[in-house]
Amino acid sequence: MSVLIRPKLAAFATLTIVAALALSACGGSTKDASGSASKGPFNTSPEQSRYGAPKVASIAAEVPAAIRSRGTLEIGNSKGSTAPLTFFATDNKTLIGVETDMAYAIASVFGLKVHYNPVSFEQIFVGLDSGKYDVGVSNVTVTELRKQKYDMATYRKDAQAFEAKKGTTWRVTGPKDVAGKTIAVPTGTSEEKALLDWSAQNVKAGRKPINVKYYQDESACYLALQSGHIDAYLHPNPEAQYHAKTSGQTQVVGGIIGDGEHLQGLIAATTKRNDGLGKPLNDAINYLIKKGVYRKILARWGLTSDGVSTSQLNPPGLPIDKK
Repeated sequence: MSVLIRPKLAAFATLTIVAALALSACGGSTKDASGSASKGPFNTSPEQSRYGAPKVASIAAEVPAAIRSRGTLEIGNSKGSTAPLTFFATDNKTLIGVETDMAYAIASVFGLKVHYNPVSFEQIFVGLDSGKYDVGVSNVTVTELRKQKYDMATYRKDAQAFEAKKGTTWRVTGPKDVAGKTIAVPTGTSEEKALLDWSAQNVKAGRKPINVKYYQDESACYLALQSGHIDAYLHPNPEAQYHAKTSGQTQVVGGIIGDGEHLQGLIAATTKRNDGLGKPLNDAINYLIKKGVYRKILARWGLTSDGVSTSQLNPPGLPIDKK
C-alpha cells in the first residue's frame, strides 16, 4: 500500500530531535467576515474581520517586557496546513483559518499586533528554539516529548474523524463499528496508531480486524471513497469537517479523540519552555473562552465540537512513543 505524506511527516525522515518534536498529528473586530469570496459556508477571501477582544491590562502585564516593547506577537504558522486550520485566502497570500484567528485573538488580549510567519511545520520549532518566533499556533498536539522543551497552553481537542461518502447510514461510536470495514488513514500519524489499536481490540474481542488502507495522495483517497473501494477516511476532524461541508460529497460519521480511550489529545499554543509566555497564553485563552470570543472563532470554522471548556498549561500529553 502506498503512503499519504504530509509536510510534517515527510520531515521526520530527515530531521533529528527537532523533527521528532515537530511531528504530531493559530484588538480587533467583533463580528464575523461576510466577504463575497467564499467556499461553501466559509469566507475564504483576504478580507477577514477576525474576532478579537480589548486589551486586558492584567494579562498583558504578564507578557515579557521585550515582546511588549516590540509591539508585535511573532506567530509561527505551518504553511503546509490544510483548511480550515491555516491556509491561504483566495489571493494566495493572506493566511486565514482557525489557527490564524486564535493567534489574532490572543494577541488582542495582550494589546499586541499579530505577525504571521508561514513556514514548514518543523521550522516552527526551530524558530521557537532560536527566539525568532514567540508562539507556535499551528495544530500542535501536546506530547510528553514536546513538554520537555516547550510550554503548551491548550485551546482545542485533538479530534480525529471518520469521513464517509454522503448518504452513509452507519455510524462510528467505537471499535466494533469499524470491524471488517476498509478504512484509509495517513501513515505514521496518531490517527493510524489509534486505528490500529482499535483493530487489535476487535481481534481480541473475536471480531474482524479493520482493513487499513494508505494512498499516495488525498485526491486518490477521496476517489476511492466515492467509488466504494474504502468505507471511510480517518484524519484530523477539522480537515474532515471542512471538506464535508465544502465538497458536498462526504459526511463525518464518527471519530476518535486523541489517543482513543486512553487519553484525550489536546492542541496547544506552544512557546519555548520557561520563556515567560506560558502563563499569559493560558490566561488569554481562558479569557477568550469566558467572554465567548473563543466559541465564535470555532463556530466560524464549523469546529464547535472540538472546543474545550478551559485552557490548561502543560497537561498530560501523548506518551513519548506517540506521534
